[in-house]
Amino acid sequence: MASFPPSPLRADIAIIGGSGLYDPEMLSDVKEIKVYTPYGEPSDYISVGVMRGRRVAFLPRHGRGHRIPPHRINYRANIWALKSMGVKWVVSVSAVGSLREDYKPGDIVVPDQFIDMTKRRDYTFFDGGVVAHVSMAEPFCSQLRELLVEAARERGYRVHDRGTYVCIEGPRFSTKAESNVWRNVFKADIIGMTLVPEVNLACEAQLCYATLALVTDYDVWAERPVTAEEVARVMKENTEKAKQILYSLIPRLPESPEEGKCSCCRSLQTALL
Repeated sequence: MASFPPSPLRADIAIIGGSGLYDPEMLSDVKEIKVYTPYGEPSDYISVGVMRGRRVAFLPRHGRGHRIPPHRINYRANIWALKSMGVKWVVSVSAVGSLREDYKPGDIVVPDQFIDMTKRRDYTFFDGGVVAHVSMAEPFCSQLRELLVEAARERGYRVHDRGTYVCIEGPRFSTKAESNVWRNVFKADIIGMTLVPEVNLACEAQLCYATLALVTDYDVWAERPVTAEEVARVMKENTEKAKQILYSLIPRLPESPEEGKCSCCRSLQTALL
């Protein structure tokens, strides 16, 4: 695993923007940096600015203009770059489909588990030399999840504080048969294409990571045809909700993760062989 030499621009908190959230307009005094990594280029320049008195890094996962499909994102470069900037907290914003009637379009989900159905991605920093088996029993930072839920409820949004995210390879959507397997056999709650291996790599980098999942529509199991206009409208509303939640969240984050609240930042203590 490559080391993390310090970047000239530093930040304690990072936001990885998903579909609909491409620009760091919520930040002030913004500077952009191009980070070079042993794994190639990140998705885009990383913007560093100030939000409610805290220095925050912003990286659009798909690049500005949504030019990178989910199966081609350089997840290792993205996470390596954020770690090199001194980031401790990572909030991942992600558009998802719903696999449950009660997880409605416009709802917010802060998942606590995932199922990986991806196929051709780079899942680890430990490709040789040093072997690490990192536990993913509790894949998300419990402290960060709790604070995200509090921030969403403070804003009056409909939020689900648990959920299982099934991550598929993409870029195609599921067949009806697959969608029914995710829903009825796997008992997953939401579906998306970008969580894995981002969450794996964040854990290996000992970052406190959580996902703010924004439901845009029901997956195909529901047999409810949706128009592009409907999805665009819900996505626009969701993007505004995400910004408001982040605005409430940022000042709540402590300088360092609280001892005992999360194992993400100590994940390598029992993983290295």
